[in-house]
Amino acid sequence: MSENYFQDEEFSKIDFTKTKIIKGEYDNCTFKHCNFEGVHASNLQFVECEFIDCNFSNTVVKHTAFKEVNFKNCKLMGVKFNECDAFLLQFSFQDCQLNFSSFYQLKIPNTNFVNCNLEEVDFTETYLSSSLFDNCSLKNTRFENSNLEKVNFSSSYLIEINPEENRLKGAKFSKENVFGLLSKYKLIIE
Repeated sequence: MSENYFQDEEFSKIDFTKTKIIKGEYDNCTFKHCNFEGVHASNLQFVECEFIDCNFSNTVVKHTAFKEVNFKNCKLMGVKFNECDAFLLQFSFQDCQLNFSSFYQLKIPNTNFVNCNLEEVDFTETYLSSSLFDNCSLKNTRFENSNLEKVNFSSSYLIEINPEENRLKGAKFSKENVFGLLSKYKLIIE
């Protein structure tokens, strides 16, 4: 069985809940205003692709490869990225809704999250070294046994991270958000 290969194509306004996505490799493709909500998008390959204004909420990405993929203004709520293909995994997120998603145990250093909503996201045992959280809401986001070395959190907010359970050497925080490192101690800081 030959695998389908798509290169330099643009997919616009496709509702994949009604039109089945074709299994295969998508290389340097752009997806605009597409709906993947709840779709089984497993065993696909996205290489150097861009997703703009797409809905990926609750999409199943089991064994799906994301290699140098950019998400812009996308809804990615409840996505279990921890089930995707970890080989050469690399993506970035800008102006995205990622609430309730999971990056459990992934190695995703140098990942950029810019202007994203990351409420109740699971980063347990995630390797995020040298990543950027620029102007992101991290309300109730879980960091446990995570490598957060050299991660820049300085412009993000609603952060709660236990320094005893995570590696934080060289991580950047602002004076305003550093209190989230002390929350477990139930201190009153005025």
